[in-house]
Amino acid sequence: MDNRALHPVSTTPAQRGARARLHRSAAAVALWLLVPVAADAAQLQLRLGGDDDLRDGLRAASLLEQTIDEDPNAPRRDIVAAAQADYRRLLAASFEAGHFGPVISILVDGVEAAALPAIGSDAPVGTVVVSVDPGPRYLFGQAQIGPVPPGTELPPGFAVGEPAGTDVLRDATAAGIDAWRGDGHAKAELASQDIVADHAVDRVNVALRLNPGPQLRYGGLGVDGNEAVLERQIRRIVDLRPGQVFDPEEIRQAARRLQRTNAFRSVTITEAEEANPDGTLDMQVDVIERLPRRFGFGAEVGSTEGLALSAFWLHRNLTGYADNFRVEGEVSGIGGDSGGADYRIGVDYVRPATFNSETDLLLGAELERLDQPDFTSDRFEATAAARRIVSDEFQYQYGVSYSYSRTEDAFGRRDFSILSLPLAAQYDRRDDPLNPADGYYVEMGLEPFQGFETAGTGARYSADLRGYQGFGAERGTVIAARLQLGAVFGPDLQDIPPEWLFFSGGGGTVRGQPFQDLAIVQPNDRRTGGRSFLGLSGELRQSVTERIGLVGFVDAGWISADVDFTGGTDHVGAGVGVRYDTGIGPIRVDLGVPVSGPSDNDGVEIYIGIGQAF
Repeated sequence: MDNRALHPVSTTPAQRGARARLHRSAAAVALWLLVPVAADAAQLQLRLGGDDDLRDGLRAASLLEQTIDEDPNAPRRDIVAAAQADYRRLLAASFEAGHFGPVISILVDGVEAAALPAIGSDAPVGTVVVSVDPGPRYLFGQAQIGPVPPGTELPPGFAVGEPAGTDVLRDATAAGIDAWRGDGHAKAELASQDIVADHAVDRVNVALRLNPGPQLRYGGLGVDGNEAVLERQIRRIVDLRPGQVFDPEEIRQAARRLQRTNAFRSVTITEAEEANPDGTLDMQVDVIERLPRRFGFGAEVGSTEGLALSAFWLHRNLTGYADNFRVEGEVSGIGGDSGGADYRIGVDYVRPATFNSETDLLLGAELERLDQPDFTSDRFEATAAARRIVSDEFQYQYGVSYSYSRTEDAFGRRDFSILSLPLAAQYDRRDDPLNPADGYYVEMGLEPFQGFETAGTGARYSADLRGYQGFGAERGTVIAARLQLGAVFGPDLQDIPPEWLFFSGGGGTVRGQPFQDLAIVQPNDRRTGGRSFLGLSGELRQSVTERIGLVGFVDAGWISADVDFTGGTDHVGAGVGVRYDTGIGPIRVDLGVPVSGPSDNDGVEIYIGIGQAF
């Protein structure tokens, strides 16, 4: 037996103290392993100087605030890494606002973050203090950029004595490069920059030098991604002809022309990275086609107009030319007090880039049965037209049309055969066609016509002008106004098809008045439409919640048997409405009452539909 096992081991007092401390540490570790302890959430303190815009910019740039906001118990290494990244991010945000001498301090539990190891202790972070003293805002002591093409418009802030900032430098550089690209220099670039901050006088001296490169012309054009649409039709629509001088606006317009065909879900046109030795630049068109077929339907209801139902079927690429073929049908006046039911079926064909890249071919035909309170009409119309799309806002069309109708009204039963030359133009500057809050819309038409059989000869004119002005936060308040004009020149009333004459009253003209309530009373006490019409509408639209809005409206209509707007009669309606925004357009419910007019109406008219009234 070993005698050492029977006797205690001799130790010194120092050894006994060390052993006791070791035991206590071991016990603490064991307790930590057995009992889970929640780490304290990191506390972030921001001490940011400068104005509100600068402080907002610093907060938006801070990765620390984002990290701690998303997870206050984030691992120490993540918080330290975010803190170390914030030096550069906060410096860039200060430079952006024109403060070129900021003092930035980021303390993690009292230690400057820049001095901490990226990977070290796993101890939780207690407090992070971010301090930014932005110092004075610097002004431009020198602001030079060149060369630039004559007439280049530089940002007004890029000038001596104006507040400096890297955002202004970027804008000035972009303006210079864009000007050169617009002049055909597709590979213009920033060649050098000399930016010196003079801290003694709080000035920044800037000299930017551009390299425009050679003027380039279009080279080869590649097309990829098309399946059913013919490549030659894509090339015709794009119309970037080899040898023409490069123009970025032409490229943007080419992409828009492809998108307007509705045949493509995605369109991109890119330029080659390098120019060819002969001074040309190859282009590449990449497309993703839409599903070719689509159908839809709609509905509106009014207390006197009754229910209107419509549906359509569309083929987006009928023959491979990105051409649209649409069949549409509508039944209206169901269950209303507006005569009998009306029926219409029509077909439309649109082939883009038929005459040139900006001019489309339009073909259409429709059959219609109208059973109105004061006339009936069975009519057929066929039209061939060319539509020129000048820009995203402006387009016009011209063509030839033939219509035949058999009608019965206050003047008896008659047949009308008319050959006409319809002209129309449209200018649309609305911010949102489905639910506008700003801008305006103008549509005008003039249609000279030659009548046969009982039809006279003359011209008819129409105009629809709409304006919108939003106010307040996110334009929650909108004032909307509309002016409608129409006139038929030349023939007497009895020589004009009744569907071409003007009535007033109902959802499309004066809400609150019954459908087509305003008319011209003939000597036999029967009513006809007028040769001229004027309509005025005003709405105040107010958002209540993100989805719900309220509307107050006043409408007025005026018609006359003459084209000089004399000797007419008028009426007014007003009411309130509710809108529910579906994201693709509002659902509309309006309640209208008559205010004045020749009839003694006292009822309430109800209108339900999709989209704003105008």
